[in-house]
Amino acid sequence: MASVSCETVATRLAAVLRAVNLAATEKSRALPRVVAVCKTKPVEDILEAYRAGQRHFGENYVRELILKSEDKRIVDEAPEIKWHFIGHLQSNKCNAVAGIPNLWMVETVDSQKLADTLNSSCMKQQRQERLRVLVQVNTSCEERKSGCNPDDCVDLARHIIEQCDKLRFCGLMTIGQINYDYSQGPNPDFQSLIQCHHTVSEKLGIPVEDLEVSMGMSADYDHAIDAGSTNVRIGSTIFGAR
Repeated sequence: MASVSCETVATRLAAVLRAVNLAATEKSRALPRVVAVCKTKPVEDILEAYRAGQRHFGENYVRELILKSEDKRIVDEAPEIKWHFIGHLQSNKCNAVAGIPNLWMVETVDSQKLADTLNSSCMKQQRQERLRVLVQVNTSCEERKSGCNPDDCVDLARHIIEQCDKLRFCGLMTIGQINYDYSQGPNPDFQSLIQCHHTVSEKLGIPVEDLEVSMGMSADYDHAIDAGSTNVRIGSTIFGAR
């Protein structure tokens, strides 16, 4: 796949950061974290974004993340890179994921079984710090989507906190319905995740401001920020169409 020109990546990244800043300012929100989603994109594009100041990068596939994280150019030129795994994680891939250099967060923990397996993998890999994780919630309740039921997010969060000493529960994440028509009003998936966010805070006694809310992608990150997202995952708007 052809790379987007270096100048284009940098220019698009700068435009996204300005738009995110504006959206947060207009709603008096804290500035959300931007995760640059680089699936299928070449190392050259990642390095260009890194040189422009980007540090958080997201990958959907384990194999691709392993290859990129171990690439000598990434290792040598991007020592402060922070990887987010944002795809569906299978239990048999947990050992590989837990051993990835500079893995900063897994955003897609959706069951107690997966949490337990990932926790064990972190022990095996002798990770020095607890691995940050988000609980993925299937707010649209679509069978083809991963994520726990909204009614189960408190129990899963509690399980991670109480039973997984190598994991650090940081908040909630959703993908939500693709191509939602905003002429119909606010996105119900975003509203559902915010409700889950407040419920987890209340039930587990965690200050709401200490919990992440990861929602919003290239097509709707401004709406997600309006709703209260603290972490937006933006790919094509930065790197160009796949």
